[in-house]
Amino acid sequence: MIGTLGRGLFALFLTVSTSQAAVLTASLPDGTEIGRIAVAEGGGWCVLWNHSVQGFPVQDCYRNRAGRMVLVRSHQPDFAAGLGHLPGRGRQVSDGRGGYWIEDIDEPVPGDAYVLRPGRAGVNHRIVAGDAEIALSAPAARQRVRIALQPGDPE
Repeated sequence: MIGTLGRGLFALFLTVSTSQAAVLTASLPDGTEIGRIAVAEGGGWCVLWNHSVQGFPVQDCYRNRAGRMVLVRSHQPDFAAGLGHLPGRGRQVSDGRGGYWIEDIDEPVPGDAYVLRPGRAGVNHRIVAGDAEIALSAPAARQRVRIALQPGDPE
């Protein structure tokens, strides 16, 4: 009986460990990887860029929820071109500095990946997770970059 219980616990451990391990990658269409960041279950990252007209920083923030990429919030310092809250998609709250957060978006990204075309150097698209950062504009300005959350070992 202990052997069966031990195997069951081992299988449970493997299932839990596998679901927690995820890697966020940024890659070009030919498969060239620009960067990767390990993202634990519940961990998050943001895609940041400078608004192409106003120049202020904008950010979209995501979480790893059970191995799925989920857009959870967005920060927009102004109601400039291309920005704004869509009623029914999260809730808008003041950031206390004249801008706003759109909280509780909780929108799963289809296929846990999307394609972004980073702007030039001044726009400075980048992915930030804690102390880790992946520059997107410098290596791939105006190119298609696939941002994907994938299960697996970050090594």
